[in-house]
Amino acid sequence: MIDFSRLLNAEQHAAVTAPDGPMLVLAAAGTGKTHTLVYRVAWLIEQGLAPDRLLLLTFTNRAAREMIERAKRVAGEAVGEVWSGTFHHVCNRFLRRFGHHLGFSPGFTILDRDDSESLVNEAIKTLGYTSKDFPKKGVVASAFSHAASCGAMFAEVAEDAAQELDCEGDELLKIFNAYETRKRELGAMDFDDLLTNGLKLIETVPEVRQRYQEKFRHILVDEYQDTNGPQARLVDLLAKGHGNVMAVGDDFQCIYSWRGANFRNIMGFPERYPNCRIVKLEQNYRSSPEILQVANACIKGNPEQFQKTLRATKPSRRKPQLLHLRNGDEQAYFVVREIRHLMDNGISAGDIAVLYRAHFHSIELQMNLSRMGIAHEITSGVGVFEQAHTKDVLAFLKMAVNPVDWLAFARLLAMVPGAGPKSVEKWWMKLGGRFDPLATEERAALRGMMKEAQREAWKPVEELYEAWREKGYAHYGDAAVLQFLTDFYDRFLARNFDNPEKRREDVEELAVHIGRADSVAEFLNEVALLTNVDAAHARRERGAVDAVHLSTVHQAKGLEWPVVFVIWMSEGMFPAQRALNEGDDAEERRLFYVSCTRAKDALYLTAPEVRSVKGGGMMFMRPSRFVKELPRGLMEEKYGA
Repeated sequence: MIDFSRLLNAEQHAAVTAPDGPMLVLAAAGTGKTHTLVYRVAWLIEQGLAPDRLLLLTFTNRAAREMIERAKRVAGEAVGEVWSGTFHHVCNRFLRRFGHHLGFSPGFTILDRDDSESLVNEAIKTLGYTSKDFPKKGVVASAFSHAASCGAMFAEVAEDAAQELDCEGDELLKIFNAYETRKRELGAMDFDDLLTNGLKLIETVPEVRQRYQEKFRHILVDEYQDTNGPQARLVDLLAKGHGNVMAVGDDFQCIYSWRGANFRNIMGFPERYPNCRIVKLEQNYRSSPEILQVANACIKGNPEQFQKTLRATKPSRRKPQLLHLRNGDEQAYFVVREIRHLMDNGISAGDIAVLYRAHFHSIELQMNLSRMGIAHEITSGVGVFEQAHTKDVLAFLKMAVNPVDWLAFARLLAMVPGAGPKSVEKWWMKLGGRFDPLATEERAALRGMMKEAQREAWKPVEELYEAWREKGYAHYGDAAVLQFLTDFYDRFLARNFDNPEKRREDVEELAVHIGRADSVAEFLNEVALLTNVDAAHARRERGAVDAVHLSTVHQAKGLEWPVVFVIWMSEGMFPAQRALNEGDDAEERRLFYVSCTRAKDALYLTAPEVRSVKGGGMMFMRPSRFVKELPRGLMEEKYGA
């Protein structure tokens, strides 16, 4: 017999040993959510529940495997018979057995992302559209996927999606219908279809619904705050009758609305299950009391939530620090200097993280870390200068500086609609293996090789290079990049990337840094040196973990570090200006809460007072409302690095 009272704190014990019925477990940050789920599995099996009558739903198969392995160590090998996995994984099991009710054979194919995009591209071409008529296949596929994750019929959202993608709604709907037809012909489903069709199977086939309602006597759902509409609907249907649902999540950490997570699912749980038991896990095992005081104070400002107060189990440490700094340069200088000081005093680089609201906030920091030779890894994706849209813009600059840069020419001209690799290579050869866009006669030669539609698309770039020639490129790069974005690249972003707004912000920030360099050539040289330094570090650190982590807050959720810096704690940066424009800062405040609760021992917040903006200007910044709302005395405030 397992001594649950010894292995669990009082809050966890209440959740683990609760009687049958619906239960909402509000697991605040660092309070042992996974520990609680594992022991709930063990407790139910010890009470006599057959393992195969328990359904455990998670957001990654890895999380499910880890929980089951831990539960096996507690309750024995029989735990292996528990149905566990992601929503898509479980729906796949439903459909393999009963998909024939929807017209699918048990051997249906699951399309990966590349397969899906290939079929979308096939549909576009079959209907007679060309690259100049339609966005990139991956962008169209993402629009279809987003509608599915929100539980919407695509016909209902086609017009809105088309507006975002700069195309016609009726044409986009035709593409969608052709894509759906082709999948049917191939006996295939894409990843989103698994959830959509799994839900449809349970909703529309009574005998299948009844079978699984009777089979699963208990349902446990991890990270419930991240569920979308279809996922919550599936849980509600499977639990109808017995109502034995344990939904584990934290409304304070609901930060993924942009990818379909519905805040109403967790907030409305007590309404959908009127007799539900609510258990709060508030005893925190991660962070110092001083960090938790900041986290508790910051989240109180949100209007609609289940109030929780984190209580520390760790001893007191130094108060979190709030640094009021002049600008982004001083911020980068301070963070790098402090990281070096921490490392000199025995803190491993891998125990340090720098978090930010948006990827472009890290440009100065990445450059400074590289200059100082401090190994770092980008948890939030590739480095700024390795991203596709940054390389596109740099190609525009490189062409003006180095007329024999074939790679820049190929990348730049590939953005012209209808200009394939063979055409671009042919143009290059006819131009004699060089192209100086600042030379009037060479621009005319290239223009003469293009078709009419290509000339029209290229015209804004050609005019930019002419203006550049007149002004002299050495000090025109920032203005040229912004004009390049407005006149040409903006439409390319919308049609080729599924997150154009964020990439647009990156380009605008890049222009600021170009404008601060002595010349475009110097900036390009520095970028080349830095990216090669980063590559060298990557080779040295491959397989190792001792590198400072750089990450957006979204990517950092679920992770923790002894030392955390949160940079650009200034209005318009964190919270993001886009969120402020929409008049709702609640999710932004939850993001700040998540960033604070990643820290175990030390937390630094930095708030620059001035930001360089496009056109060479300066913008005075106020400290973020999230730090201004904090009661005085919770943080050590300092001015200057």
